[in-house]
Amino acid sequence: MITVREKKYKVVIIGCGLIGKKRANSLTDSTLVACCDSNVNYAKNFSQEVGGIAYFVDSEKMLKEVEADIAIIATPHKFLSEITKRCLSYGMNVLVEKPGAISHKDLSEIQITAEKNNLKVHVGFNHRFHRSLIKAKELIESGKIGSLMFIRARYGHGGRLGYDKEWRSNPEISGGGELIDQGSHLIDLSRWFLGEFEEVNGFATNYYWEMPVDDNAFITLKTKGKQVAFLQASCTEWKNTFSFEIYGKKGKIDISGLGRSYGTEKITFYKMLPQMGPPETISWEFPMEDNSWEEEYKNFLIEIENDLPCSPGLSDAIEALKIINKIYDDSGYKW
Repeated sequence: MITVREKKYKVVIIGCGLIGKKRANSLTDSTLVACCDSNVNYAKNFSQEVGGIAYFVDSEKMLKEVEADIAIIATPHKFLSEITKRCLSYGMNVLVEKPGAISHKDLSEIQITAEKNNLKVHVGFNHRFHRSLIKAKELIESGKIGSLMFIRARYGHGGRLGYDKEWRSNPEISGGGELIDQGSHLIDLSRWFLGEFEEVNGFATNYYWEMPVDDNAFITLKTKGKQVAFLQASCTEWKNTFSFEIYGKKGKIDISGLGRSYGTEKITFYKMLPQMGPPETISWEFPMEDNSWEEEYKNFLIEIENDLPCSPGLSDAIEALKIINKIYDDSGYKW
């Protein structure tokens, strides 16, 4: 069995918003030693909330002054790849939030640097670590639903007042709207289950929010073996929704909810019977708090400790961004 040795890792967090706080609350076998945010109030408040650690507004200054083993990067998309590269230059392993960059081209050099220096870069597609998605992977790998045929998935929310004025609506900072945001999770999960996609078709557009980025994206992806992922990401969903259905030749897996406003996390396995008709049905519900952030961080430590490839890692982020970048190009968006 692979285990993490008894050791305290020193961690810095760059980006003191909601996700940075989630990451801080999910640390195990680690000591948070410093935080950084370009907004001094965010950095100062974050520092106070986690016990008065050192705080900075300049990541270069922090990296020069603070010794750490791991950097967690939770900034707006534009800055993710640049700061990842900077942290690697200081010999740190990195957990960078999805999508890792705005363009897949920004990650190629980082991948070379990380491999050359034997450093790990884990990309924070935390949905892989939700209980329901892990259960789905187990069911599939056990052969219970047979050969996979296709995936149908929806992920969306309804925004909030002022949503069109936030950083996510600025393409220079976000690199896009719903497609690169929630859509990147759907693409990553679809690759995780079906493998690489050879054909990419999609359409990103804006229906409601008065902003220069997309509020809806429709995606069709096809593997070499003609397995298909049919996906939609939307911030005109109005009622927060996560629905991920996986169809095999022996049955179907239906995943819904992610906890909190998305509803109770639930997975249902529909087993096709020899005589067909109504399937045998088994459901699992996870009404407890989402622990995907903690499980992802534990997995990252295992990757570091045992010199394992990061999963998800830079290769996963590159492939997801290739799909995202192509759909934006095909839809006429030029950032």
